Amino acid sequence: MPTASLIITTYNRADALELVLVSVLKQKQMPDEVIIADDGSTDETRRLVEKYKKQFSVPLIHCWQEDNGFQLSKIRNKAIAQSSGDYIIMADGDMVLSKNFIHDHIAHAQPNQFIQGSRVLVLENATKKHIKDIDASFSFFSAGIKNRANTIGCNWLSKVISKRYGNKNHQKVRGCNMSFWKSDLLKVNGFDENFVGWGREDSEFVVRMINNGIVRKNVKFAAAAFHLWHNENKRNDLAQNDAILETAIQEGKKICEKGLSQYI
Repeated sequence: MPTASLIITTYNRADALELVLVSVLKQKQMPDEVIIADDGSTDETRRLVEKYKKQFSVPLIHCWQEDNGFQLSKIRNKAIAQSSGDYIIMADGDMVLSKNFIHDHIAHAQPNQFIQGSRVLVLENATKKHIKDIDASFSFFSAGIKNRANTIGCNWLSKVISKRYGNKNHQKVRGCNMSFWKSDLLKVNGFDENFVGWGREDSEFVVRMINNGIVRKNVKFAAAAFHLWHNENKRNDLAQNDAILETAIQEGKKICEKGLSQYI
């Protein structure tokens, strides 16, 4: 069984991150380490991580960088470089993990593939209530959720459906619930730091993975996470990011120039 590093990205949302950390503590199978990839949060997040370090049986590491705008690709690369696991599982800091989340990602891991997990959407009022109560317990019967079928966990059904389900290209990819072999991340040089602001960094990364022969697997009825409600991100730089993505597609890019290698 490979060693696994869980990387959780966050920015100034300590209340949501606390629910995620609580859900990690409830995992059927713990990762070998947890790295908080922090894109410049204030001291509140650092204090939260310090508080939870005492409760974790595995290392809980705070990887922080200065707040200089939206630099998701950069903080992901830094966290990946700091990781020690053979297998990298990545989740956003507002994705509350189902209890089998880590186990399922590892169980589905195979050579020359990466995993896109599924998510359950948590509506605004339910999000506020769970945050107020520090309640990380979600299920099929929880109030205030969408995509309810994604809460169902079934190993045999997952194995059958996941082989065939969903897009196999870069479309509708979501970095909020993904996993990959670290060796494959090194092969494509991680995430492209030329992306400025929100949008398309995940899609461009997947284009390069696929161009290297690394196949996308969409895991269903396993490895689900509950996406807490939040305001929509600003999309001021989307046209520029779309152009970077289109260049990667047209040129058949396999590696990015400004990526993970800066930190290895």
